[in-house]
Amino acid sequence: MAQPKRQHSKSRQGKRRSHNKIGEPTLAECSNCGAFHRYHHICKECGFYRGRQIIDVN
Repeated sequence: MAQPKRQHSKSRQGKRRSHNKIGEPTLAECSNCGAFHRYHHICKECGFYRGRQIIDVN
């Protein structure tokens, strides 16, 4: 394999990695209470998931 002649600088390395950041999670609105929650996750406010109550939140 070919080897680089010189080491890449830290700023050049950072420029290359700048697109690897984690984006904001996509949120969905709960059909029961209207609060926002992550997709495919139980609503923390009311405990519902896809129209069914999964956990009892007091």
